[in-house]
Amino acid sequence: LLSRAISGFTAGNQPIAQAALVDISKTDKERTENMGKVVAASALGLVSGPLIAGLLSDKAVVGRYATLELPFTFAAVLVFLTLSLVLIFFHDIRLERRKINFGLSEVFINLWRIRQRPTILRISAVFFFAELGLNTFFIYLDDYMTVRFHFGTMQNSILMTVFGLTMAFSSGVLVGPLSTRFRKIPTVTYTVVAMAVSLTLFMFNPNSMLSYIFVAPVVVPFAICYPTMLALFSESAGEDEQGWVMGITIALFTLGCGMISLAGGAMMAISPRLPFMVGIASFLLALIFIATLWPQADVKALDKVEA
Repeated sequence: LLSRAISGFTAGNQPIAQAALVDISKTDKERTENMGKVVAASALGLVSGPLIAGLLSDKAVVGRYATLELPFTFAAVLVFLTLSLVLIFFHDIRLERRKINFGLSEVFINLWRIRQRPTILRISAVFFFAELGLNTFFIYLDDYMTVRFHFGTMQNSILMTVFGLTMAFSSGVLVGPLSTRFRKIPTVTYTVVAMAVSLTLFMFNPNSMLSYIFVAPVVVPFAICYPTMLALFSESAGEDEQGWVMGITIALFTLGCGMISLAGGAMMAISPRLPFMVGIASFLLALIFIATLWPQADVKALDKVEA
């Protein structure tokens, strides 16, 4: 539990990395592309991490060296390698510094700033339910396939590999070209609609083999929607607030994961499809907030496309 708490605390480096990518982006297109690269890198880690851990703990692969501790040791090596790469190659272009108060009051002040920023609140409402819908699908995909089609470890691993590679490709390749051709609000709207429809089709799919195909129409729209919304968050905040606003996105993301994880067990006991139904309802709520909150002038002002 202590190690998980430390891991969760240090996961705050992701919004700082996103903010650094915003700082070095010279155009709106480049900023959206860089947010897509963040999602692509996360997706590749999603695929490779479990595979590497499985191989390093398998005596049939690494022999007597295989232990349950070896994957953790390898992960620690990756952390230090990453730290070394940052220290050697990363150069912060922001030179100004502000003293940080790590007191408890600072936490509440930062949270209060969201309430004082109506534009960020409007974007957050859509973002929260859009990512909640996808996280519901991702978290309970293994359990659903096991109950519905009696998938084993290998079949679920292949399915998650398809999931991760599809997201990595879509975020890394499609986001940039689409951001130059389409405005952000329609992009988010159509991708959320696509996720709702695709998750419905996946849920009622009667053929186990078609699941490997039907997972892609759920993942591709999210891989486009997520970095597009990160770009909206970035545009809604000042240059000196990028770390803060990216931290908000991670907080909303993890809050959604926690909520659905706590409720999912009870939902699965009622019906294996119930978590997916909640995911579809979340997408519909996101669409309702788009229709009611995003026609405001402050949000529409963020919606531009560069040639």
